[in-house]
Amino acid sequence: MKRFERLEQIRRMDPYEDASEIYRLSSAYEFPWDFTRSLELALYRTYAVPSIGRLLAETAELTDRAQKRYDDTSLLLDAVVEHGFGSGEGRTAIRRINQMHRSYDISNDDMRYVLSTFVVMPKRWIDAYGWRRFSRHETVAASVHYNTLGRHMGIKDIPGSYEEFETCLDAYEEAHFDWDEGARRVSDATLDLMASWYPRPLAPVLRASTLALLDESLLRAFRYPAPHPVTRALVRRAVRARGRLVRLLPPRRAPHHARQNREVKGYPNGYRLDELGTRPVPGVRGCPVRHLDSSAAE
Repeated sequence: MKRFERLEQIRRMDPYEDASEIYRLSSAYEFPWDFTRSLELALYRTYAVPSIGRLLAETAELTDRAQKRYDDTSLLLDAVVEHGFGSGEGRTAIRRINQMHRSYDISNDDMRYVLSTFVVMPKRWIDAYGWRRFSRHETVAASVHYNTLGRHMGIKDIPGSYEEFETCLDAYEEAHFDWDEGARRVSDATLDLMASWYPRPLAPVLRASTLALLDESLLRAFRYPAPHPVTRALVRRAVRARGRLVRLLPPRRAPHHARQNREVKGYPNGYRLDELGTRPVPGVRGCPVRHLDSSAAE
């Protein structure tokens, strides 16, 4: 297979009818490392919305059990990508995602914003650091895939195109990014988790490198000092250089899914999708007593 042969295959497909298959080809074959990094940063940036960051701090899932929360989120979301919406695995993963989210008072606006990060941030990352830019077919397919996921999650007023997702994300961040003490704790715990995946002496370098990849609005919201311009330039050039190197490699012949990532460490003996995630108890920390709408989409 030639380096751009899979892209040619994608361009022969229908980005609406074959959206999830195109998304799987992009995420599991063309850009598995880039999708992992960009989706990590997509979720991370949602903490800068105080209503989201504060709730995550109250549940303690990302401060006391950060590795498990990372693993479960990665595995549940990617099960839908790997197996499809209509599969038993995909339906089980969506059911667990919905069971968890319906246990909390999360606004539709916050849910729609988080969904928007999944669409927008991978394209922005890949266009900046990938071995090639995201194609229009891939951009449309990603939008359709997450529009479908959002409908399965019962989210209302979902953007219908990439451009609408991007407008939603930018406007929401401009209106809502702000300082919150709990969100900062969640941010620090997440940075510590990312550093823990590598030898301990590298932790300060890894933290500085991660901060160098953040935009100014995120740094301000968390009140992190701005990285030195030299550090920022070196880190970003290094990630771009990685993309140029990958471009010279032969295309991937086997898919790489989230369950194969070295960062997923919590299930060395395997796992069951229906056992992943949290099971909040109403009235317990971070979980208000509320009526669950049984009519919401699965």
